[in-house]
Amino acid sequence: MKIAVIGGGPGGLYAAALLKRLDPTRDITVWERNAPDETFGFGVVLSDETLGGIEHADPVVYAALQKDFVRWDDIDVVHRGTRHTSGGHGFAALGRKRLLEILHERCRNLGVDLRFRAEAPDAGHLSATHDLVVAADGVHSTTRETYAHVFRPQVTAHGCRYIWLATDFAFDAFRFEIAETEHGVMQLHGYPYARPSPDPHPSTGPSGPQNQFGASTVIVEMREEVWRAAGFEELGEAESVERCAKIFAEALGGRPLRSNKSAWTTFRTVVDEHWSHGNIVLLGDAAHTAHFSIGSGTKLAVEDALALAACLEEQPDVPTALAAYEEERKPVVASTQRAARASLEWFENLRLYLGQPPRQFAFNLLTRSRRVTHDNLRLRDAHFTEAVEREFGCPPGTPPMFTPFRLRGLTLRNRVVVSPMDMYSATDGVPGDFHLVHLGARALGGAGLVMTEMVCVSEEGRITPGCTGLYTGGQAEAWKRITDFVHTRAPGTAIGVQLGHSGRKGSTKLMWEGMDEPLPYGNWPLAAASPLPYKPGSQTPRQLSRAQLTDIREQFTAAAWRAARAGFDLLELHCAHGYLLSGFLSPLTNHRTDAYGGSPEKRLKFPLEVFDAVRAVWPQEKPLTVRISATDWAEGGTTAEDAVRIARAFAAHGADAIDVSTGQVVAEERPEFGRSYQTPFADRIRHEVRVPVIAVGAISSWDDVNSLILAGRTDLCALARPHLYDPNWTLHAAAEQGYEGPGTAWPAPYRAGSRRPQTGRTDAPKPRLTLGG
Repeated sequence: MKIAVIGGGPGGLYAAALLKRLDPTRDITVWERNAPDETFGFGVVLSDETLGGIEHADPVVYAALQKDFVRWDDIDVVHRGTRHTSGGHGFAALGRKRLLEILHERCRNLGVDLRFRAEAPDAGHLSATHDLVVAADGVHSTTRETYAHVFRPQVTAHGCRYIWLATDFAFDAFRFEIAETEHGVMQLHGYPYARPSPDPHPSTGPSGPQNQFGASTVIVEMREEVWRAAGFEELGEAESVERCAKIFAEALGGRPLRSNKSAWTTFRTVVDEHWSHGNIVLLGDAAHTAHFSIGSGTKLAVEDALALAACLEEQPDVPTALAAYEEERKPVVASTQRAARASLEWFENLRLYLGQPPRQFAFNLLTRSRRVTHDNLRLRDAHFTEAVEREFGCPPGTPPMFTPFRLRGLTLRNRVVVSPMDMYSATDGVPGDFHLVHLGARALGGAGLVMTEMVCVSEEGRITPGCTGLYTGGQAEAWKRITDFVHTRAPGTAIGVQLGHSGRKGSTKLMWEGMDEPLPYGNWPLAAASPLPYKPGSQTPRQLSRAQLTDIREQFTAAAWRAARAGFDLLELHCAHGYLLSGFLSPLTNHRTDAYGGSPEKRLKFPLEVFDAVRAVWPQEKPLTVRISATDWAEGGTTAEDAVRIARAFAAHGADAIDVSTGQVVAEERPEFGRSYQTPFADRIRHEVRVPVIAVGAISSWDDVNSLILAGRTDLCALARPHLYDPNWTLHAAAEQGYEGPGTAWPAPYRAGSRRPQTGRTDAPKPRLTLGG
């Protein structure tokens, strides 16, 4: 088998070595345009998981790496002169040049043909003359660009500038340091990659002169506007290096920084729809990139090489192997890229968190990617985590999710909200036994606040024939039956009502019969900000006149008055998901040219009028919240910046909290799903507007809730599907954490079940005695 490898970075070299080791008859050539000792950057970080894969696949490479690795456990976070250290993290790093030397030697010993200072032939030519072409030619991959019509890359440039540097001493931990300058916030990421030499007069080693004090990678990063304001745009390489050393002089102990053809650059996230074309396959940064703040570039490339070699070994032919490689690696890489994106955006928005207490700031930084969580960090460093909890105000033994939270005159006993979920099970808008059982069970289940589904303010404002309403006295009486049950049988649990109008998304089938599909018969007329159907085949709504807007505003106030009479503790105004009020907010759904359309301020006008009218009739001691879609996930729609302005406007009018959801505004949306994927929008609104927020969206574990609350990214967490899976989700979260206290309470009839049931023994007895033979 004849194999060509384009690019002599760690991924390409390791792939070549593995493929040759698995089958010595393979004819493998690596083309690298640079000299053997020429590389960018300084140190590389590999995880224990990656090292375990290397150890099993090639013990020779692993043994060579082990000799040079620098290992450490601590992360230091330095913020406003205070350093907090968290331990138990476990890192391993070595010099990039040394890593390449180890791989060069391994390839040569195995018989791989290494060609340095040599441009690879065109990938198309190699494809015709080789059985396999591995394109490991980096983030600026020529191969990827040549076949862009096949690989379909999406390259996203981000908002910070950064530069790779080094210093000739070894940090004793992974160090994050924040500098607040007159131009803006700058940050240093630093980690050791070479140990101090035990010899006071170190000799020259395989990677050049050995440093008496070791060496560390230093990355300096800042937002683009800060970089420009600080004048880095006009500075040369040497001047930039000197300036960075001065800014972070304390972290460096006054030592200089050094460069290696270092230049300021903008990070670009690369996502390829396809990774192979015929017998050409992408590997490493050519296929994907992930932000350096989670230390993943070399790690991912090495793991790609391991997977590619394994698939070629396991599958009967190259096409099947490349398909298996892509199927195996894409989900893993996508998960890493989501974590890296969260980390990248956290640093882009670093200025928002500067006012946090130092320990909470450190906890927020450590959990920024959502891969390190509250429970995970407690295992790594219980002392640090407990200190953060004390500073936050957690009583001893109380997880953050079970701390109380006050909204106006309502004190919630914990931070868990049963999110509004449409049940489509009402008759003529009247909630029945199903709603009593559904909401009652979740109230008994321990949440601090249970929300109704969207309750419609008029018959025309229903989404489906099965939607509940508050437009008649009979409906209000039926709701009072439910609130009375919650208040008497689940004392300590609050119940809230969400009021809304379907707008252009009404008159549709029940969800399980065809979500957003028009009714086959019995339709009612729709009304919206503009006469735009939700999707092809949907009914076209009429554009509301001023008189009709007044009528709808009065429908909201009448429903709010009934909600107060029905005994609800909290009211939420639904301004999200493309329903009527949301339709006014988004430029994609509001094309009006009168006082209610055009500028953001005009698009806000009617929702704010409704809010003010509702606030006027809703009891002053009871909180009023607003749910918004913080992005439309569509070009030209509402953005995160718009969401901040929308939230600020509602807060100025007296909203007690903003419930931050996203999307469902236009049918052509392209949401970026992932674990707790909507939380960054809530986080930003909380810190920029200084208003309490409710985070919602793929928050599924109590560990996530604790992490988000303790980091200060949200005040409350709304969970929907977990409460469908388990009505007692909150009680079980308390039991699993060993918590008993005022944050939640088992109903008296259920107390006997407050501990997890015993299960059969699954562990085998261990040997008591081992005899030599």
